[in-house]
Amino acid sequence: MIEQTKEDPGAASFDCQSCGACCAYSRDWPRFSLEDDAALARIPARFVDDEAGRMRCDGDRCSALSGKLGDRVACGIYDVRPIVCRDCQPGDEECLIARAYHRFPVT
Repeated sequence: MIEQTKEDPGAASFDCQSCGACCAYSRDWPRFSLEDDAALARIPARFVDDEAGRMRCDGDRCSALSGKLGDRVACGIYDVRPIVCRDCQPGDEECLIARAYHRFPVT
């Protein structure tokens, strides 16, 4: 596994808006964990899978993600996205796993 650190200039080369791999990696990944009720209430209901305690997914892809993976993507709830989404950073372990899954370059 390739490790990226904050000091690694390669980490800056990952552009989330032209990737989207982390948002289309696993229907189980975008789980709610530390959000309080007020934070969850800000996420539009059409994107929430209440029974599973996570974001609603279409297959492995988060329903809030629009666009084409590896080309141009956007998060429809970016300002109110769950903590797990905020914690995923360009070039971190989760990013690299998702990029490898989609066969995107990891360097």
